[in-house]
Amino acid sequence: MHRLVFMPIPASLTTVTRAADVRFNGDRPWDLQVHNPALYPALLRDGSMALGNGYVRGDWDCDQLDELICRLLRAQANRPLSPQAQLLDLGRILRDLLINPQTLRRSYGVGRRHYDIDPRVYAAMLDPQMSYSCGYWRQANDLNTAQQHKCRLICEKLQLQPGMRLLDVGCGWGALAAYAAEHYGVEVVGITVSAQQAMWMRDHLAHLPIRIEQCDYRQLPARDPGWFDRIASVGMFEHVGRRNDRTFFGTLERLLAPDGLVLLHSIGSACTTRRIDPWIDTYIFPGGRLPSAQELARGVEGIFLIEDWENFGLDYDRTLMAWWRNFEAAWPVLQHDSSAEFFRFWRYYLLSCAGFFRSRQGQLWQLVLSKPGRSEPYRSWRPGRQQANTAPQHAAAKPEQHCFDVDGTTATHQRIEGHHSQPQ
Repeated sequence: MHRLVFMPIPASLTTVTRAADVRFNGDRPWDLQVHNPALYPALLRDGSMALGNGYVRGDWDCDQLDELICRLLRAQANRPLSPQAQLLDLGRILRDLLINPQTLRRSYGVGRRHYDIDPRVYAAMLDPQMSYSCGYWRQANDLNTAQQHKCRLICEKLQLQPGMRLLDVGCGWGALAAYAAEHYGVEVVGITVSAQQAMWMRDHLAHLPIRIEQCDYRQLPARDPGWFDRIASVGMFEHVGRRNDRTFFGTLERLLAPDGLVLLHSIGSACTTRRIDPWIDTYIFPGGRLPSAQELARGVEGIFLIEDWENFGLDYDRTLMAWWRNFEAAWPVLQHDSSAEFFRFWRYYLLSCAGFFRSRQGQLWQLVLSKPGRSEPYRSWRPGRQQANTAPQHAAAKPEQHCFDVDGTTATHQRIEGHHSQPQ
């Protein structure tokens, strides 16, 4: 086995890895340790699909997989490396042009493939509120705090008030819905295509004014034709697909009250491209497509105005690394009903995605949108700005005292009692 590892490596592969400062069988933590030389021709032929499948099979290892992926992406190593790979890439692009991978019927496949698995995996990996999206780490030192701060950030940007009606599009396991209902006194309608998520929310959040609909966003107007004061969509727009953007935003526009606000929280691509990662598309998020800033603006134009746009993509690196640490710590319990391949699958998924955001190819955007006819001006909310506007003029403010409350209780009581100042 050890003799086979040191077989000659194709020059085109070493050219790419040299540009990324990565070595095959090197001695640094981000170098690949190849156990099966069949990996080399597979990488030339199938690119990232071979990289992911090869790792899950045990064809190679890497101590610092997240840093490996970061370095490869910064060096643009995710481009096709052979004529055969170029043909496969072209075929995927043509398929996307000819077939809508995000039809109403296909949307439920994402729920079955990725979310409707053993719920213990997500319970072990995520924070106690089961938030499966990027946390906000500006003033957080742990995952739970980062997720709580993310929820408050969204609620403040939406300027939620008691009695408002909030629509949560792609509500997951209800972390935002529960936070908004508990801390801001709003009524929530949450929609998800996942049967597991809908069942979990009905079991755990029945005490809150939250109604769950298991449906696609395109089906909601027929189920609830009324207006919503506010709409949030967190980590769901990536599943919409660019050919459906106008349908998505048009649906939200029909559901939003005239003076309402929409918050869109979405992963984004640093550049406009039709290229996809075939491993992620096959095994993680079938039909998922990341928007570029240009594509997102094109989808919104003429339907909504962009009131605010914030990027905290590097926070997703920290979030994913925290998820991985949780998953790894829980593996001694989970392994009794799982395989070694399942462990390697989740390690590759979480750490490769962390590398994607660290490379800055991946972004994390929050946009606030309004209808063109909205009468009230909108002022962007950030914890630092809130500090500057609320701190005493004569005192040097400490961020932890004036931006986020660690447990959220201060914001809770003031907001529900109607004494919270308007967000700045």
